[in-house]
Amino acid sequence: MDYFVYILKSKQKNWHYIGMTNNVEKRVILHNKGWVKSTKAFAPFDLLLVEEFPTRNLARMREKYYKTGFGKKVWMKKVNDSQFKP
Repeated sequence: MDYFVYILKSKQKNWHYIGMTNNVEKRVILHNKGWVKSTKAFAPFDLLLVEEFPTRNLARMREKYYKTGFGKKVWMKKVNDSQFKP
């Protein structure tokens, strides 16, 4: 089973969420419906970035990295440079 790291941007506030899942489509729906406690106040969201990993451990390492100051600069540059559209 593959795992994914994803980044959401709130449509109403200047706020981003970085998460990990094995089903991106389902997880984004849950976020947008307000069923995820940590993101409920910031819904709805746009999906900015998705990266796929062969193991949960590798995905978790990337998620943690993107939550650091340097990692945030990297993913923001990646999104801005590629204008990624999932």
